[in-house]
Amino acid sequence: MELDRRSLIAGAAALGAAPLVAQAKATKPSPAFPQGFLWGSATAAHQVEGNNINADAWLMENVKPTTFVEPSGDAANSFELWQTDLDLVKTLGLNTYRFSLEWARIEPEPGLFSIAMLDHYKAMIEGCRARGLHPIVTFNHFTTPRWFAGRGGWHNPEAPALFARYCDRAARHLAEGIGHATTLNEPNLAGLLAELLPGDLLAQDKAMLKACARAMGVERFSAGSALHIDDPKSFRAHQLEGHKQGRAAIKAVRGDLPVGVSLAMMDDQAVGRNSLRDAMRERYYGEWLRAARGDDFVGVQNYERKVWNDKGVVPAPADARRNKMGAEVWPGSLAGAVRYAHEATGIPVIVTEHGVGSDDDSIRAWLIPNALRELKLAMDQGVPVHGYCHWSLIDNFEWVFGYGIHFGLCTLDRTTFKRTPKPSAMVLKRIAEANALV
Repeated sequence: MELDRRSLIAGAAALGAAPLVAQAKATKPSPAFPQGFLWGSATAAHQVEGNNINADAWLMENVKPTTFVEPSGDAANSFELWQTDLDLVKTLGLNTYRFSLEWARIEPEPGLFSIAMLDHYKAMIEGCRARGLHPIVTFNHFTTPRWFAGRGGWHNPEAPALFARYCDRAARHLAEGIGHATTLNEPNLAGLLAELLPGDLLAQDKAMLKACARAMGVERFSAGSALHIDDPKSFRAHQLEGHKQGRAAIKAVRGDLPVGVSLAMMDDQAVGRNSLRDAMRERYYGEWLRAARGDDFVGVQNYERKVWNDKGVVPAPADARRNKMGAEVWPGSLAGAVRYAHEATGIPVIVTEHGVGSDDDSIRAWLIPNALRELKLAMDQGVPVHGYCHWSLIDNFEWVFGYGIHFGLCTLDRTTFKRTPKPSAMVLKRIAEANALV
């Protein structure tokens, strides 16, 4: 999530939520999760691989002016250390790894597909299978090839077909071993972040994109992770069509492969008369939840809640736990978002991201079991949830904030690249290994 999406889409939460908390505590879920439940952790290629020089984000990180506090550089060196990451997932008692393909590596120039890079991701998929891990593979997690951005990115009417061509080529090489696939990551926020950000940040992002266009000698540079979007309507329409065509391309290669899209979703709650909640749900998720009805599952990525009255967001309680950005951390938000996603789509849900950006790991260790308790209650009440992936496996590059916000179950030494599990990782491990609330 850029700038950081996990915190900036949030807003604060709710003074009026105490009755909801009391109700949740009064109902006790059954402890056991279904057999075959997917317990995983997630990463994204640009945020962990390092030296992704053909990606749009690499250029944005290194031009002047830039909104990035630092460049991604070597990241976690996961392009070389992917086996270390898979071993780590296994060590943590998980059975699933969600990761993304890097489009800019696979198709560094238009129509030029790298067999070596496709083989790299094939080795990762096979490495998952060899360790008993279920691979959930995202075909595009924000970053696009530099050439794609230089052609106007998702503003370009040809963008859906270009994305579908990439999905087809990648699927023909990789689909056999993939467990679940998602086309795009959080496309529902495109063009909406402006209303949630201070004006100067948006202006800085616009200036950075202009600098990228000058550097490439093109009229428009439109990145997949940009905050500023010139024409949100066409951008979003092309992404919706890209998802549709990309899904079709993947399914044409392997019809039984479950394909969906991952959406960023708050737990939006209504308080008082004439609450804005339903209008904001439609604004943030409506068109994408309708599009997802044609998918095999919907990925839900939740970090916070918003409580809406008739004027806007109700401030969070003064004593609320907070993440590093100052937003409330509330365990019930995951179940709330999942319930609504299923209600709106009628299809199964996989939690493709959930976590907290904080230097205080005790918050993460508190959040995980409490959020999973509420999630299991929703499942007991009939919501089909097939898996849970925690964001993220390791502390990584968090877009414009660089390495300053920590979401990982494991720390990262950026000099030696050593990964060290945090106490919160052991909390998730105990639950995953037991396949039950413990």
